[in-house]
Amino acid sequence: MIQCIKQLKTAFGLAFLWLVCLIYFTQGFRSFVWTAVSYQLKDRLKLSPSASQFVFSVSFFPWSIKPIYGILSDCIPIKGKKRIPYLVISTVMSLVPWLILGINASTSSSIGHLMILLTLQNLGSAMADVVVDAMIAEAVQFEKASFAGDLQSLSWLSMAFGGVCGSLLGGYALTNLEIDIIFLLFSILPAIQLFSCGLVEESSMGGEVLSDFCISSDSHHLNGKANDLDEDSSLEKKSYVSTRKRKKIQKKSKKTQLTRRKAQTLSPGKGESLPLLWFQSLKYATYNLCRAFKQPMILRPMAWFFLAHVTVPNLSTVMFYYQTEFLKLEASFLGTVRVIGWLGLMLGTFTYNQYLKKMKLRRILALTHIGLAFLNLFDVILVSRTNVAFGVSDKTLVLCGSALSDAVNQFKFMPFLILSGQLCPPGIEGTLFALFMSINNFGSTVGSFVGAGLASILNISSGSFDNLLLGINIQLFCTFIPVVLLFLIPKEATGIA
Repeated sequence: MIQCIKQLKTAFGLAFLWLVCLIYFTQGFRSFVWTAVSYQLKDRLKLSPSASQFVFSVSFFPWSIKPIYGILSDCIPIKGKKRIPYLVISTVMSLVPWLILGINASTSSSIGHLMILLTLQNLGSAMADVVVDAMIAEAVQFEKASFAGDLQSLSWLSMAFGGVCGSLLGGYALTNLEIDIIFLLFSILPAIQLFSCGLVEESSMGGEVLSDFCISSDSHHLNGKANDLDEDSSLEKKSYVSTRKRKKIQKKSKKTQLTRRKAQTLSPGKGESLPLLWFQSLKYATYNLCRAFKQPMILRPMAWFFLAHVTVPNLSTVMFYYQTEFLKLEASFLGTVRVIGWLGLMLGTFTYNQYLKKMKLRRILALTHIGLAFLNLFDVILVSRTNVAFGVSDKTLVLCGSALSDAVNQFKFMPFLILSGQLCPPGIEGTLFALFMSINNFGSTVGSFVGAGLASILNISSGSFDNLLLGINIQLFCTFIPVVLLFLIPKEATGIA
């Protein structure tokens, strides 16, 4: 590992490597402060479980529109640079809300102000996530492509390490510190990140690159689309493939001519205003993105992953209230539970890569949802107090359920990452991949709204958990709905092809 870091340092420079690891570490360490937010909503603002889940759903909405940040940074450079300036802006948006919440206690006591600041903070974090992903993609593409896997592995390792540290320290901090102090302590990381942005140099680009980006994106997209269709048609008879390829070559030729004509319209002429060129670039990039996403081979799988979140109500906030108010579990123990969850996530990733990646995706996803339904029985046992009758402690059940559920959920997330990467046409990989991740995040947000609505309908509130068992049973039943929709996933798709 040390040798790998030395090689990456030589290839990309210490400042770049430090900034990437710091940003990913901060993303994982967010569990330190968001645990405090959960207690702020529950203990100080006295919100019901459904109201708290609504606040979280709204606050995390900026993660559902990540392609917008990618298109902006790709098409509208600031002072000739399209990464570091946006990273500075996003870091400031991540830093300022925590400073305000930590310094001004009255702000964190207002639901409206708190929701606005949390949403702004998530906007900054989501934008930083998109920008640093783009920086990594550019670095490995133009400089040292052979180090792509090592750099990605180091990034994920940094985030996992941040998650473990944040979860451990978050429970301890809640036991010994005021919530306002926790907000201020977390703001140290964005402040260091802001300073680190000045250590990384980014080369300036000319105005022509704006149009070149969209032109090359469209040209690459046409080639990628034809190649993807060729790969899909290879499953048919050979003669049929040959006929389709001849037709597609003719169609591709016509589209290439159309692309060249459009490229001429985007070339900056004398006296052409820069804002107009920006508008044309944004319009063209959005058009390319929408056209790629409309392909059935892309739209159908992404629809399944979205529906897999939407059709299953998310009752995580309700369970947090139940664990802290009814079971009286301490904040330090819940921090340990999150650490176990991170370890389960890494175990799930290892298991998938070792044993499941060659299996058909339909089978993987079906078994995953069956496993999640089985793990929902842990909550049924916990809420019905059946575990007490058999002498199993609440803490043991919660720990096992957390570790296993995060591991099994990774069996669904890993195919999503792999399939998303395979479906992205060349030239617009970054923006389209951000769109895929946004669909996943938006599905989670809608699932949280559905869970909040279900909790409200069942009158589940702080101190009143009589209908929680019914809500969990409904969640368990809904877990099987995505299995019925697996026809949207390509039949022959596996974890590697």
